Amino acid sequence: MSKSKFWTVGQIDATGVRGPHEKELEDISKVKYPLFINLEMDLLKDIVYNELGGKIENIGFSEDWTIFIEMFPEVNIHMAYSYFGDEFGDGIEAEFKFYLSGKRVFWVPGEDSATFIDIVMNFIERKIKGKEPFEKNYKIKTELMETVLKQRSEPFIFLKDDEKEKLATFLGAKVWKVANGWRIKKEFFPEIFIEIIWEDQNGLDIKFSGNNLSRNIDSYHIEFVGIFFVNHILRFITVNNMDKKLPDICYIMFSRYYTKNIGKWEHRVR
Repeated sequence: MSKSKFWTVGQIDATGVRGPHEKELEDISKVKYPLFINLEMDLLKDIVYNELGGKIENIGFSEDWTIFIEMFPEVNIHMAYSYFGDEFGDGIEAEFKFYLSGKRVFWVPGEDSATFIDIVMNFIERKIKGKEPFEKNYKIKTELMETVLKQRSEPFIFLKDDEKEKLATFLGAKVWKVANGWRIKKEFFPEIFIEIIWEDQNGLDIKFSGNNLSRNIDSYHIEFVGIFFVNHILRFITVNNMDKKLPDICYIMFSRYYTKNIGKWEHRVR
């Protein structure tokens, strides 16, 4: 893979200045890199391959190694680790650089990508330290989630029966039609599932399940991943209904790069 195919969060945010999500990722690097300095590679591989569902690779940025994980098909995250000791005299011995790749990676705003990276890094830290998730309230929706489900329900009326396979491929998920709506289920991490349920009478709902759910991820974090899942469904609905007047929420789901260069609508933030 050539370097030209990699994006940074700053490029996707397309603000022309150093944005908050670049700073957020730099802070994540500073906090997390000490965990990896003396980490056994066999332990890291076990966590990445078997618990996270990713892989270890090298992407050609002179890094020691890179963790790869797919957020969605054609939306890929690369977390590149480099150890250089204290050669700069600033007390920082190593760093992570975060890159993004895939044909649709620039659809996803930096807010979603950076938060997903933070969740993944916390996931890995917890496994390195052998700690259980702190919060396990998987059946209780937070106020944020209740708001998200209400805000994002209306666009689902635009999903068409003949789009089932196309949507499944776009999401890397199982999609099936039910009597009055849709069910969409995706395995985000090994044995950790998120299911989106939409019914025309009851609106949008979400469920979390899987043998590794309570063992590997906080309810607070999986809820955020669920929000990213719903957001990506709305991106599908939007790009496949550009000839229609859609609810305003649809146009808020995209990165500034997308709205500026492809969507051609005024960029709005959430």
